[in-house]
Amino acid sequence: MLLQCPSVASCGNRRYFQSGSDFKAPHTTALAIKGLHIAMKSFEGGDGTSSVQLKNQLTCCLSSSEHSYNYSSFREDEIVHGLSDKIVGVLGGGQLGQMLCQAASQMGIKVMVLDPLENCPASALAYNHVVGRFDDSVAVEAFAKRCGVLTIEIEHVDVATLEKLEQQGVDCQPKASTIRIIQDKYLQKVHFSQHAIPMPEFREIDGDESATKAGDLFGYPLMIKSKRLAYDGRGNAVAHSKEEVSSCVDALGGYAHGLYVEKWAPFVKELAVIVARGRDGSLSCYPVVETIHKDNICHIVKAPAEVSWKIKELATEVAQKAVRSLEGAGVFAVELFLTKDEQILLNEVAPRPHNSGHQTIECCYTSQYEQHLRAVLGLPLGNPSMKTPAAIMYNLLGEEEGERGFALAHQLIGRALSIPGASVHWYNKPEMRKQRKMGHITIVGPTMANVENNLNSLLSKEVESSDGQTSAIPLVGIIMGSDSDLPIMKEAAKVLDIFGVHYEVRIVSAHRTPELMNFYAKSAVKRGIQVIIAGAGGAAHLPGMVASETPLPVVAVPIRGSQLGGIDSVLSMLQMPRGIPTATVGINNAENAALLAARILAVLYPDLQARMFQYQQDMTDDVLKKGDKLVELGWEEYLNVR
Repeated sequence: MLLQCPSVASCGNRRYFQSGSDFKAPHTTALAIKGLHIAMKSFEGGDGTSSVQLKNQLTCCLSSSEHSYNYSSFREDEIVHGLSDKIVGVLGGGQLGQMLCQAASQMGIKVMVLDPLENCPASALAYNHVVGRFDDSVAVEAFAKRCGVLTIEIEHVDVATLEKLEQQGVDCQPKASTIRIIQDKYLQKVHFSQHAIPMPEFREIDGDESATKAGDLFGYPLMIKSKRLAYDGRGNAVAHSKEEVSSCVDALGGYAHGLYVEKWAPFVKELAVIVARGRDGSLSCYPVVETIHKDNICHIVKAPAEVSWKIKELATEVAQKAVRSLEGAGVFAVELFLTKDEQILLNEVAPRPHNSGHQTIECCYTSQYEQHLRAVLGLPLGNPSMKTPAAIMYNLLGEEEGERGFALAHQLIGRALSIPGASVHWYNKPEMRKQRKMGHITIVGPTMANVENNLNSLLSKEVESSDGQTSAIPLVGIIMGSDSDLPIMKEAAKVLDIFGVHYEVRIVSAHRTPELMNFYAKSAVKRGIQVIIAGAGGAAHLPGMVASETPLPVVAVPIRGSQLGGIDSVLSMLQMPRGIPTATVGINNAENAALLAARILAVLYPDLQARMFQYQQDMTDDVLKKGDKLVELGWEEYLNVR
C-alpha cells in the first residue's frame, strides 16, 4: 500500500512510501526498493504520475529515513519543468536559502537545500530539504548527485569536497577555488592584494612578537581578525592600545586559531555593491548602497548610497575588479570603505547573496536572489537597476532571549504594516537570541527623506494613523525673496493643494540672507524636496543662485515690480549662464509654476499624472460648456449673465 509521505508539508510535492509496521527494517526496505524499482519501469499512474516522478517520490522518503541506501539509480532521466531543467542544490537553508526558494518559486525553478536543522527557514519553501551538515563530505557528496548545479548560501562549507566533486564533473557555482579563497579572510586579502585591489594594510600574526611588530607598524586602534568563521561581528576585535592586544587575541581563541591584523581604516561610510557574474563572465552591478552597522552587525542598508556620482563609479569599479579576479557564476557582495580623502578600500567579499542586498526584492527590477539563480543556471542576467527612487532595509535583530524577544519583534513587524511602502520578511527561526537576525523590514518611497521619516516613525512607535500615512515630507519648496511676493506666490500653493502635493513656503533672500539661501539649496535634496519654485522681482537673482547650488529643477517666477513691470526680472531669469538652467514662467504666473512642478513630479507619481490628465480634461470641458452657452444665449445675454 502506498501512503502520502509526511515530508509533503515541507517539500511541497506528492511523495509516497510503502507502509507497514516493519517498513524501516533494512531487509523490508530493500525488498520494497527492489519491488518498486521493477514496477516503476513500466508503471504510469492513473493520475498522470510517471515512473520518473515515482522514483523521485521514493528517493525523498528514503533520504529522510534513518537508514542510508544507494538510491542514485532512481534519479536517471528526472524531468523538471520551468525556466530550467536543472535542480539547484543549495548548501545551507537559512534566511538566504529561504529567499532563494521564494524567488525560485516564481520562476518555476526547483531548489533543494542541505541544512542540519529540520525546521530551517528554507525548509517550508524548498522543493526538497535534506537534513545534513553542509560541512559533512558524505552528506554533501550524496546531495550533489541529486542536483543539476550546486551553489551556496554560506561559505563555511567543506571546500575539499567541492573540489573533489568538480573533478567528478559536478557543476559548482561559484567555483570551489573561489570559496576556498573567500572562507579564509587572510587568504582573501592576499588574493586581492595580488590583483592590485586597494584595501587596508594587513599582515599575519602568530605570536606576541609578530603582534607587537604589527602594532608598531600600523598603530592603534588595531583591527584583529580570525582567518575563518568570522561574520556578523564574530571573529573581530579592536585593540585600542598595545596593552589590549593580548585580551583581544584571547577573545578570538588565541594565535593557534589563526589570526591576522588590519591597519585601521579611517572610513566615513561603509558601502557595498552587489555584483552578478554570469556563466559567460558578464558582470551586472546593482546600485551602490550604504551599510550602517551596530555592534559589527549590519543594522541598516540605504539604497542608493548618498555619495557623489564619482564615488559610486569608483566603488563599482573596485567591486567589478574584485569579482573578475574570482571564478564562477553567481551573486557576489563586495563590502567597501569610503575614507575621508575619498578613497575606496575593499573590506571583504561574500560569494553569495548578502544582507546588503535584501532590499533588492522590493526596490530593484531583479532581486539579488533571482539574479543568483539566473547566474548559476546560465540564464540571462536581469535588470539590477532600482524601480523605486529610495529604499531602506532594517534588520530585525533579537532584542531579548526567548519569548520576550519574539514578542518585541512581533510588535515591531505589526507596526510596520501601517507604514507606507513597508514590506516585512520574517525568517521563521525557531529560537530567539540577542543580536540574531530574525527578519528584516524594507521601506521604499519617493525620496530617502521619505523612507527615513517612515523608518523613524516605525522605531519611535508613532504609527497611529488609520489611513497608513505618517507625517508628510514636502516635495516642493516655494521660496521668495520677500514677504511682499507672497500675494503672488500663494497661487502656487493653491494649485499644489488641488493636486494634493505637499509643499513648504519659505522666505529666502539671495542678497539679504545669502548663507540661508545656500543652506536651503544644498539641503533640499536630503530633506526630500524634489522641485523648487523660486519667485523674485527686481534683479531676480534668487532662482539662478539656488539653481547653482542644487541638482533639483528650479522653476522661476518673475514678480512684477513698481518700476519696469517685471520685464527686468524676466530678462534676468532667462539670461542664466550655460550649465545653470531655470525654467521661467510668465510674470506673476505662480500658478503655471506650480503646474509645471506637478508635471515634473508626475513622472514619478502615477496618481499625480492621472490627476493632471483630469485637470486638463476639466479645463477642456469648461471651455466646451462656455462655448455651448454662448451659442445658446448669444453674445449679449452671455456677457450679462456670465
